[in-house]
Amino acid sequence: MIDETFQAWRLDDVRQTLVLAARRTRLPEVVYWGPPLPKGEDLGTLYHAYALDVTGGMLDENPDLSILPEASRTFPGQPGLILRAQDGSPLLPKFCFDGADETGDTLTLHYKDDDTNLRYTARFQTDPDTRIITAKAFLDSDDPVHLHWLSAPVIPGPQLSDEMIDVAGRWTGEFQLNRTAWSPGMRYRENRTGRTGHEHFPGLIVPCRGATNTQGHAYAFHYGWSGGHKMIAEELPDGRRQIQFGHAARMEVNAAKHFESASLYLTFSDDGLNGCAVAFQRHLRDRIITPANDKPRPVHYNCWEAVYFDHKLDILQDIATRAAKLGAERFVLDDGWFGQRDDDTTSLSDWQVDPRKYPDGLGPLIDHVHGEGMTFGIWFEPEMINEDSDLHRAHPDWALGSEDQTLGRQQKALNMGLPEVRDFVYDRMAAILTEYPIDYIKWDHNRVLPAPDADQTRGSYALLDRLREDFPHVEIESCASGGGRIDFGIMKRTQRVWLSDSNDALERLKMQHNAALFLPMSVTGSHVGPRKCHTSGRILDISFRAWVAAQRHMGFEMDPRELNEHEEAVLKDVTSWWKHNRDWLIPADILRLDSADPAVIAEQQLARDGSKFVIFAGKAETSDQIAPRPLRLTRLFHDATYRVRLINRESGAPATLSRGTPVLKEKAIEVSGAWLMTQGVTLPWSFPESMWVLEGERL
Repeated sequence: MIDETFQAWRLDDVRQTLVLAARRTRLPEVVYWGPPLPKGEDLGTLYHAYALDVTGGMLDENPDLSILPEASRTFPGQPGLILRAQDGSPLLPKFCFDGADETGDTLTLHYKDDDTNLRYTARFQTDPDTRIITAKAFLDSDDPVHLHWLSAPVIPGPQLSDEMIDVAGRWTGEFQLNRTAWSPGMRYRENRTGRTGHEHFPGLIVPCRGATNTQGHAYAFHYGWSGGHKMIAEELPDGRRQIQFGHAARMEVNAAKHFESASLYLTFSDDGLNGCAVAFQRHLRDRIITPANDKPRPVHYNCWEAVYFDHKLDILQDIATRAAKLGAERFVLDDGWFGQRDDDTTSLSDWQVDPRKYPDGLGPLIDHVHGEGMTFGIWFEPEMINEDSDLHRAHPDWALGSEDQTLGRQQKALNMGLPEVRDFVYDRMAAILTEYPIDYIKWDHNRVLPAPDADQTRGSYALLDRLREDFPHVEIESCASGGGRIDFGIMKRTQRVWLSDSNDALERLKMQHNAALFLPMSVTGSHVGPRKCHTSGRILDISFRAWVAAQRHMGFEMDPRELNEHEEAVLKDVTSWWKHNRDWLIPADILRLDSADPAVIAEQQLARDGSKFVIFAGKAETSDQIAPRPLRLTRLFHDATYRVRLINRESGAPATLSRGTPVLKEKAIEVSGAWLMTQGVTLPWSFPESMWVLEGERL
């Protein structure tokens, strides 16, 4: 809608409406984002009703909180664009309307500033099925300019919110949720490590007052970029709130004529954090990921924590045989197969098979793996280089950063912005993928960069894109010392993530629960680790380890020769259960449950048609209350009847400690969805570091 005094546009799906409006030809503001509005809503009235009053101590008119707040218009907060000319002088454009394109579910708005010869474009795209709005910003200039900061389209924060939830973490401790109160001033988070980062996952959830996992209003954001990002959540002096996401500041090293943000993924939920989670899960799985094949997700075996760098063909063949008997369908050869790679000090970038360990090449191992009915995968760290490598001796100038830089894991990063570097790495990787029947790459990234550089990320994307085009059948996992590179940008080019280098099931239980706010089961690798965890030293029961892995894309990562008969039997049973159910679990929605007991971390995986579900109720610590509290389920049909049964009763505590007779100990129950969502199921007593698993079926 356009007239002489204002302009307005709206975007809709079945769960949300977003309204943009502008005074005359200025950049628009988001004047409404929330539950769907009637189709006939008068946007002019909305625009005028959105305006704030003016009182003492304020300007005579409130500056626009536009999708690109402009410093030139007396905006009192952080601007959406910081730009300099080549001579260093600041550029302060005032953008004016230059056209709009509305095509299907996409709205593209064009603006220009004739004084600076700059053009700004904002694009918004709705997805009626996943309920994600994708927003992106573009900047063009007639002359090369230096970009310090460009935000994706800026969104106002809700007023009826007391806090925001963002995501921090560390190595072996990814996806930790932070709750920060809104207050006057700015919440500023920036990752300058040159990759997505363990420390600052590019996501934000803003719950409104009273929201929980299963109820209430919430707004969520994810910035799909792998090179480090900046987030600003600011409360202005007048009380308005703005949320900005973009590349980390000063990532564009060179002057250029064209810049663009990554995609900012937005969603509004009217059923708590789960509504945001399901939107992100579905959008990533159904819109972002490009599968390498149409086969069911295979049970995964990785040999890293079994042998590390000590590769011996006969031992690996024995391990492969044992893994296959446990139910593995893919065998992944991890670090140590190339160059002179006996530890992490040498050979990165020398991607040729080590003849000392594999005198006949990888063929004998791959033939054995195939003979056991498994596909074969292999580890690469393509963007990295050791100083002790043939390539570094020939081309020390191909390393990113200074000669005297601090190393990370004994290595440097290759300069992926150089075409000759990408060509070299491509040729080495393509030679291996051509010579051997390889179906899977574990693509690692084990150090932060010496400085953030957008060209590095774009170069890595280009290498991935080229390999995907030439070897489309090869699935790729994004690993960066575990979960250091997980975002929708890298997932456009990969099919799986390694959530963490920790195989500690207790830590995984917590991480997986939080990561489900953004990630579906299909991409989230989770492995049964060794009896004694190599990163925590914790010893956990095989049943708990197996069921935690079965919550996501299941695999094993231990030496199977350590397993006793009982452990083998449990692992086979849980793996068989996962295979039997994976066809409906992979597209299922992961719903975080509101647990009355803080010691219990519980989730409900619900089939897309609502016909069945599974409950994973993990007990992370000793409960304060002596008896278990009921666990409420969610998103069931109120009037439907469900059969619910406990499928792992044998995992429970001994009769001396669990002496009662809860009905689920003995048999299934048939109850209404209303009862399950209002009263909830009461589970038997259990030890800490254990898991109850329930199956439900709509009758």
